[in-house]
Amino acid sequence: MLFSGKGRHRRPGRATRIATVTGVAGAAVAIPLVSATGAQAASVDTWEKVAQCESSGNWHANTGNGYYGGLQFNNSSWAAAGGTKYAPRADQATKDQQIAVAEKLLKMQGPGAWACAGAGGLTSGGPAADVNPDGGSDGNKTEPQQQSAPKKAAPQQQPAQPKPAQPQQQAPRTGHGNYTVEPGDTLGRIAEAHDTTWQQIYADNKSTIGDDADLILPGQKLQVG
Repeated sequence: MLFSGKGRHRRPGRATRIATVTGVAGAAVAIPLVSATGAQAASVDTWEKVAQCESSGNWHANTGNGYYGGLQFNNSSWAAAGGTKYAPRADQATKDQQIAVAEKLLKMQGPGAWACAGAGGLTSGGPAADVNPDGGSDGNKTEPQQQSAPKKAAPQQQPAQPKPAQPQQQAPRTGHGNYTVEPGDTLGRIAEAHDTTWQQIYADNKSTIGDDADLILPGQKLQVG
C-alpha cells in the first residue's frame, strides 16, 4: 500500500488505499480523512465485513504476501497494537483476538489503516466489539478429527523439546526531530505539508520509524526539512 490518510499497517508499493478506498503517497488531499481522535471502535459485524473484503473472511489467511489473518496485519502493526501477547502472527490468533488487536490499531491509526474500511462500513466511531480475546471464538473452525481408539500399551514418550524464545518487542523510538507526529499523520501527508517527499522523510528518520515506513506513531519526533 502507498501512503495516504493514516499511519497504515501495509507496505509502500501496494496501491490500495486512501481514507476509504484507494490512494497513493501524497494524495491525502483527494478525499477528506476521518480524524483518528475521539471514540474508535467497531462492532463484530463490521469487522467481519472488513475481513470479508480483505481476506474473503479467512481469519487464518497466510498467502505469503507478508499480511496475515482475516484483517491482513503485517507483523510490525500486529506487534505495535499488542498482538504478540496472543500469537507471533495474526493468522495464528483467534478471530476474537484479531478483532481485539484491530480495535487497538483503529484507535492508533483510524479506519484508513484498512483498504476495505469503506466496503465494510468501518468508521471512527461505533460500539465496541463484543469479543473475548482470552477465550474467544475461532473465525475458521474446522471439524474435529476423529480420535483413534486408545492403544493397549502407551508408547514411550519422547522428551519435550524446548520452545524457542520469542524475540522481545522493542518499544517504538521517540526520536528528536522538529516535527511531532499527530494522530492520522502519514509520511505522505507530512511531506506534502512541508514541500518534500515521504521517501526523503523516511530516509532521514529510518532509525526512529524502523523498517516499516507505513507505521508512524503519534508522539514520535521526526526531522523534516
